[in-house]
Amino acid sequence: MKTGPYKHPAAIEELDYGDRYLVYYGGEGEYARDTAVYGARRAAGTDAWSAPEVIARDPFRSVGNAVIWQAPDDVVWLFYVVRYGATWSTSRIQAKVSHDRARTWSDPFPIALEAGMMVRNRPIVLADGGYLLPVYLEAGDDTEQVGPDSTSRFLHFDPATHEWTARGVIHSPKGNIQPAVVEVAPGHLVAYCRRGGNYAPTEDGWTVRAESRDGGRTWTEGADSSFRNPNSALEFMKLQSGSLLLVYNDHMWKRTPLVAALSTDGDRTYPHRRVIGDADNSYAYPIGFQGRDGRIHVVYTSDRRAVINHAVFDEAWVKGGS
Repeated sequence: MKTGPYKHPAAIEELDYGDRYLVYYGGEGEYARDTAVYGARRAAGTDAWSAPEVIARDPFRSVGNAVIWQAPDDVVWLFYVVRYGATWSTSRIQAKVSHDRARTWSDPFPIALEAGMMVRNRPIVLADGGYLLPVYLEAGDDTEQVGPDSTSRFLHFDPATHEWTARGVIHSPKGNIQPAVVEVAPGHLVAYCRRGGNYAPTEDGWTVRAESRDGGRTWTEGADSSFRNPNSALEFMKLQSGSLLLVYNDHMWKRTPLVAALSTDGDRTYPHRRVIGDADNSYAYPIGFQGRDGRIHVVYTSDRRAVINHAVFDEAWVKGGS
């Protein structure tokens, strides 16, 4: 199936019976009108991906970032962006659900109607059983600038009532978007976020970090962390061992190299680091999961957002770095 040269960003999930499911939005380019969210499956025990098929499309508007996630009750969620105007600041978030492991999908329904709302990273399950979806509001109409009013935000889903409600907001001086969040202890959350600003060379490009002590209802002001950021998305996850994994571009204005950093002391230090990709390319928007076998899967795009890459490694490999 022709999906267009643009395949960005991608997201991947391991379903409960071992299949892996990949989603991305594709078309002729980032701001093309005729785009769709595509899904592909790698069945358990096989080495081949199915041909991509359309799983979400709007007949009048462009779609954008898609995220796939299976909840503890086995329902598979697809979150994706619909762009109502010329820039991402006009977007809203829609969702679909599947009760047959991503083989068929519900009708779409909105979960965020405020202009500028977007999604990039997977939800997490909180200690209280609720789902916390990291989202963001992108402000401004400049396609080469993430404005200072852009903020990371969070939506909470109650599995008992099936209701989505807004939780806290992360503000920072230059703006921030695309939060990736971990619950390091019950009620104690840490989020790393893409910085605001433009894409020009800089000596002041840092990943934004914030904390919440009340399950994401309120957040500290976003502050520069010690991790470089070239105005690009990142991944942050809690592993089965309790270690924390951050996957990010270790540069202030280039999306290379792509690095995995590991903390074994609850986000205090990250002494273990390994390079996933470091060629003269753009390794963008990493996202992943840790499988039941302990292996870590990360997908990211490259080659002018035309190629989706799939890296597989384990915690021991990251610990082998300095």
